[in-house]
Amino acid sequence: MTLEDQRGGRDALRDARRVVVKVGSALLTNDGRGLDEAAIGGWVDQIAALHRRGIEVVLVSSGAVAAGMVRLGWQMRPSAVYELQAAAAVGQNGLTQCYEHHFARHDLLTAQVLLTHDDLSNRKRYLNARSALRTLVDLRVVPVVNENDTVVTDEIRFGDNDTLGALVANLLEADALVILTDQEGLFDADPRHHSAARLIHEGRADDPSFVAMAGGSGTLGRGGMATKVRAARLAARSGACTAIASGRQSEVLTRLFDGERLGTLLSPDQAPMAARKRWLAGQLQVRGSLTLDAGAVKVLRDRGSSLLPVGVKAVSGSFVRGDMVLCIDEHGERVAKGLVNYGAEDARQIQGQPSHQIEAILGFMEAPELIHRDNLVVL
Repeated sequence: MTLEDQRGGRDALRDARRVVVKVGSALLTNDGRGLDEAAIGGWVDQIAALHRRGIEVVLVSSGAVAAGMVRLGWQMRPSAVYELQAAAAVGQNGLTQCYEHHFARHDLLTAQVLLTHDDLSNRKRYLNARSALRTLVDLRVVPVVNENDTVVTDEIRFGDNDTLGALVANLLEADALVILTDQEGLFDADPRHHSAARLIHEGRADDPSFVAMAGGSGTLGRGGMATKVRAARLAARSGACTAIASGRQSEVLTRLFDGERLGTLLSPDQAPMAARKRWLAGQLQVRGSLTLDAGAVKVLRDRGSSLLPVGVKAVSGSFVRGDMVLCIDEHGERVAKGLVNYGAEDARQIQGQPSHQIEAILGFMEAPELIHRDNLVVL
């Protein structure tokens, strides 16, 4: 990346007007020693300073499970879902009260927003969540978003709040996502084991080498640097840049939005997607897959066309009309995903067939396309 590109990236962060800030569990709980109220107060002070500049802020906060673990006297993060749910239920109240207290010092209201993947994978609930969050932001209320760990199951969990932060950035068409962690940023090697590791100051969110550089997760959270890099790539799909920085640095938020060269800034390499495409790209759960021939792959990638049954060679999974399915090539590589017009059994009957044969085969024709281009996003 050139010096001019680097300046452009920092300028984009400095000019941001709507941002999502994610704070990790290790920071919020002082590495597992209970809620660090002094540190939380410091980040709240900085968010309030951004508000006074006219910047809209949505806070994505981890910490409920970790705070609950401390209250319950647990040393190790449990793996059983019901134990995680219990810890989240115990910890969420204290976390919410802490934020409410500190934001009140600045005469700012907060709103607790708990989400599951189902809330963002269902189109109607996605739009409802977006409307609610946008209304709160317009009212100058600070939404505090967390995964609803008390009711979440393995099948619907986001997996980490870095991903949740990116999806919220997509949801609100935010200009920037800031991920505060206990590391200075992304290094070209693990700084805990390599003294010569260098901090990467700027880069492109879709650079595949960054995932290989990222390390594993800590003991308190489900994330790690790899999830932060993937979150940056997801946020970039709606045109948002992502800053990964240490939450322990003094005035880190205000300094970042002053354009100071802190942490790692990963910039988008493409124009923002249309709102529906952005929603499709953010879906993590798929119900099946369609294997495409080379011709269909080329048409989807080069022309942005709909997927017709004639280009499908195999159907896998159990899905119904309207479900999200993954499109792969003959080598198993991801090509696209979208909302399918036919259930799995019907899709198997019409795979490889021209569209004008659909009614003769099935006795009806819902649509000539297996996936319409408006409901499909190329990966």
